[in-house]
Amino acid sequence: MKKVLFILKRREDYNAVMHSNIGLSTGLYNSASFVHLNLCVNDVQSKLAVVADNNDIDREVNSFKPTHVIIEALWVVPQKFSILQKLHPTVTWIIRLHSEMPFMAGEGIAMDWIGDYSTFKNVVIAINAPRFYDEISSYLKIKNCWSEEETARRVIYLPNYYPQHYKTKIFDRNKDWIDIGCFGAVRPLKNHLVQAHAAIQFAESIGKTLNFYVNTGRIEMKGDPVLHNLRGLFGQLYERGHRLINYGWRPHDSFLAACGRMDMGMQVSFSETFNIVSADMISQGVPVVSSKELPWAVWGTTADPTSTKDIVKKLQYSYKYPQLNVMANQYSLTRYTNKTEKIWLKYFKEN
Repeated sequence: MKKVLFILKRREDYNAVMHSNIGLSTGLYNSASFVHLNLCVNDVQSKLAVVADNNDIDREVNSFKPTHVIIEALWVVPQKFSILQKLHPTVTWIIRLHSEMPFMAGEGIAMDWIGDYSTFKNVVIAINAPRFYDEISSYLKIKNCWSEEETARRVIYLPNYYPQHYKTKIFDRNKDWIDIGCFGAVRPLKNHLVQAHAAIQFAESIGKTLNFYVNTGRIEMKGDPVLHNLRGLFGQLYERGHRLINYGWRPHDSFLAACGRMDMGMQVSFSETFNIVSADMISQGVPVVSSKELPWAVWGTTADPTSTKDIVKKLQYSYKYPQLNVMANQYSLTRYTNKTEKIWLKYFKEN
């Protein structure tokens, strides 16, 4: 019987007083949790563990005795597998990556580590985005002189899963303000500043003040200048009534409640593989304007991340027809999720 163990590294900013004993709730944790729970529902034995570092992996594997171990993201030094494979020779080790190439370009060790992983027996690289899957397949095929068959065995596609629990929301246009959530770690590829400009122009066009919600608790990949500019922008417009509001990181249920209080969501990013934040918004019945980087986002609700005018246009359309935005994206997300479920179950049936 297949037994799957998901292992994540606990974030360095984890605080046992502030957070639950399993660790800080993050997009990576939520992503792994959604798949783990879906496998359990489909009669695949699965466990999710959050560990402090590389040295905790052996303990978790000894405890659960899995057939497959999924390491979520890049954090295990490649040399560790020379030890782990000797200790657990029958285990298939899967390194699951969650980013496209533009984001990986900011991870200085990415190409070295992925290349080193591929030299170890029973180590598989899993990708959650088709473009990056093609790029890594090509890279490792060339590096290792793999055949097509070996490449397909050692580089696999395991996309994100999202639970299909959807709500409806009554859209209130009678308020004097509009609440827009642009959540997620502040980093350049998230495109917060352009989206903030577009949100302000949109609010002005409908005669309302703007509450622009962001998560400033995590600043990543040289995102500090982005945050400084956001604060500067809204500081200069304070007398116009537009506000930048920080919402701290919360457990997923609490975050969903916050999403449900928004009037609209924005995720017009430069690079995404899935974007759980947008799925969270849509699941709560909140319309979202995103970019075509989201593989399930519906045309007409996506905007050019380099064009403030296009973003404003899509915000105006979604404001006028919020239910259309939500229903179309919920339907598309359901189709995407159904395919994801089949891909994961097929892999563990055949491997």
